[in-house]
Amino acid sequence: MRVLVVGSGGREHALTWRLSSSPGLTELHAAPGNPGIARLATCHPVAADDAEGLLGLARFLGVDLVVVGPEAPLVAGVADVLRHAGLTVFGPSAAAARIEGSKSFAKDVMAAAGVPTAALLDSTRVPCVLKADGLAAGKGVVVCRTEAELVAGVEVARGFGDDVVVEELLDGPEVSLFAVCDGTDALVLAPSRDFKRAYDGDEGPNTGGMGSFAPVPDIGDDALDGLVETCIRPVLGELARRGSPFVGTLFAGLMLTADGPRVLEYNCRFGDPETQSVLPLVDGDLLAALAAAAGGSLSGVALGRLAAAAVTVALVAGDYPSSGDRGTTIEGIADAAAEGALVFHAGTALNDGRLVTNGGRLLGVTATGPTLADARSAAYAAADRIRIPGARRREDIARTDALAG
Repeated sequence: MRVLVVGSGGREHALTWRLSSSPGLTELHAAPGNPGIARLATCHPVAADDAEGLLGLARFLGVDLVVVGPEAPLVAGVADVLRHAGLTVFGPSAAAARIEGSKSFAKDVMAAAGVPTAALLDSTRVPCVLKADGLAAGKGVVVCRTEAELVAGVEVARGFGDDVVVEELLDGPEVSLFAVCDGTDALVLAPSRDFKRAYDGDEGPNTGGMGSFAPVPDIGDDALDGLVETCIRPVLGELARRGSPFVGTLFAGLMLTADGPRVLEYNCRFGDPETQSVLPLVDGDLLAALAAAAGGSLSGVALGRLAAAAVTVALVAGDYPSSGDRGTTIEGIADAAAEGALVFHAGTALNDGRLVTNGGRLLGVTATGPTLADARSAAYAAADRIRIPGARRREDIARTDALAG
């Protein structure tokens, strides 16, 4: 099978890495890719949001499956352009991707589907959570417990657009749940947790994610099945009823409150950096599952989970998320890999053959182990081997006192 992965971040590197081991793969391509992806696939200089360019490339390559990674192209309808031309695509239509593209639309779907979620508030008052209605790369959510935070939060949320959703503030540990969907059915992967705040102790502004781990302790198979029945299948049914069946990865961001699980948001793709922790634990042929979902039926397809844990530590620019870093030399990736880690490129580039920084989140260092503690130790040991002047990381990813959320 010839496969084209669309995107250039750490999530797409992790997807490319996992798909590269599939026995059914014959050719692997990426657009535009990154230096890490280029070690596994043939990269092509076509932007992820260039629908016509991607269509021409896919036709030229004769690909059998297109896997669209980032949310912005999906919300903009890239998958529709490709599907209408007869290509098989893993990734939802623009109509289904509104589940991420509009918080108000997602709230309407959840209400119709009977999915438990945070209540909407009719005014901005503390305590509350402010959410930019549209896409914000994980940075458009502001928790407001004081009047000062509320004033600042309104400015942040409206920086992504005028429409802001105001919700009640819930308390509890968070869980990221990925479900590979064919429009009707779903295969759920290992539950994971990411660390959104910029600094240790969950301090500072929200980011796209500073690290992650999987699986989440104390969520057994029965509890996981319950979350799927409560938070995934009803939304699939409601979107199908509206004439926009969801084909792709439905990502439910959940909070486990004292009153039961509540959906904080839905995303229309694999999460980043959770994907870097979840995919190393997949036991089975991910490519076969994505192809089956894209073809409209997961019947007879199964994905198991390894009896292990994975931890991902993000290495980011010193001023991230306010700004990134470009042109600084990156060294030590081979040393980290020699420690047994996977190093996923998120914001890197090649400059005259030299690997350099090219963004805010730079690398994701992932390690697995028999226990979460083992995986954590291995991930940090490997991250220690990487040298990027001015870069930083959180030191409390998957630490015991951080596991409660």
